[in-house]
Amino acid sequence: MIKLSDYQNSILAAFATANPTAATFKRQDMFTFCEEQGFTNASAYAMMKKLPRPVDTRGVYQMIASNNVVAIKPVAAKAPKAMAAAPGAAPVSLKIQSTSSEEVYIPATDPTFVKWGYFADVSKIIKSNMFFPMYVSGLSGNGKTMMIEQACAAAKREYVRIQITPETDEDDLIGGFRLLNGETVFAKGPVIKAMEAGAILLIDEIDRGSTKLMCLQGVLEGKPVLIKKTGEVVQPAEGFNVIATANTKGQGDDNGRFISATIIDEAFLERFTITLEQPYPTAATERRIIKGHMNKFGVDESDYEGFTEKLIQWGQAIRKTFEDGGVDELISTRRLCHIVQTLSIFKDRAKAIELCVNRFDSDTREAFMDLYSKIDIDAAASDDMDADADINTNIDDAPF
Repeated sequence: MIKLSDYQNSILAAFATANPTAATFKRQDMFTFCEEQGFTNASAYAMMKKLPRPVDTRGVYQMIASNNVVAIKPVAAKAPKAMAAAPGAAPVSLKIQSTSSEEVYIPATDPTFVKWGYFADVSKIIKSNMFFPMYVSGLSGNGKTMMIEQACAAAKREYVRIQITPETDEDDLIGGFRLLNGETVFAKGPVIKAMEAGAILLIDEIDRGSTKLMCLQGVLEGKPVLIKKTGEVVQPAEGFNVIATANTKGQGDDNGRFISATIIDEAFLERFTITLEQPYPTAATERRIIKGHMNKFGVDESDYEGFTEKLIQWGQAIRKTFEDGGVDELISTRRLCHIVQTLSIFKDRAKAIELCVNRFDSDTREAFMDLYSKIDIDAAASDDMDADADINTNIDDAPF
């Protein structure tokens, strides 16, 4: 079986429909077809590289049957539209790229993911197929994005993720003009692709954007959207929904932890039906997450004398101190998983933690390391023994 992406499948299906009796085809014929129908040549070339080729031929590919392709999803090619021209002038031909692409996909199931918190609620909303915009806020590294991604994976729902930055604008979201093979085409952006596919649109780190995000006002109402640059009106397909994640609730951050977080316009925020405020997981949930990552990275806990429990105790103690105002930084669940991965490489508990907390200032780093040494006395003693061994080795090797 040949595995092709949905977009590659749509190219092959459309080409096969246009050439029903062809057993083989030439590369240039495929490129010509793509230019006429608005498909991208880059994706067509990637698709052709996966097809079988007749022996002793160059640039010729076999036309394969649909039952030899995994999950073919034919998509009808869009006819070129005409741009509005000045009065009295001839209409200008404009090609619009196909709405299908690798950006729209069903996420893979992650075996390390643990269902907790708002997962059941998010899953209900996604499975409802209802347009129900949702805003998910919470501190960094507590699994907001993964929760939404894995809810889509469990529901077998297509998903589009947009990463917001201060530079994100309407062109990045709705689409813009691109130069392709010497011609100007309008390439639809991820928002439009999600609408037409009836997919879940995840707007990640929405509080990092600028006022340019206001172009999404209509999208957040679930209504048809006018693409101003082409005059096309896009209807949201059934199942389309918008979920946003952020570290703040759109009111900025007075504590200075998320200095890039902006104040989001109230009218924009008001269009989200509900807001979920995700905390860090409980110790019991975090235990399951860490054990899953130990299995993933091949760490045998029996070699490290209850490392999981000590790691959880350490992280939970730091978060409690943070909530009480005792420290300005905290340890996220993501960072605990980073420590497990680092341990799988260096085989040293204290070193793994030290390397993963080096991102903090010196005072915070030393405080975190000191706390861990009190929780895991055996690790500290092991480090002292290793240090003594290194000193003795250096003395023995000294040239005197």
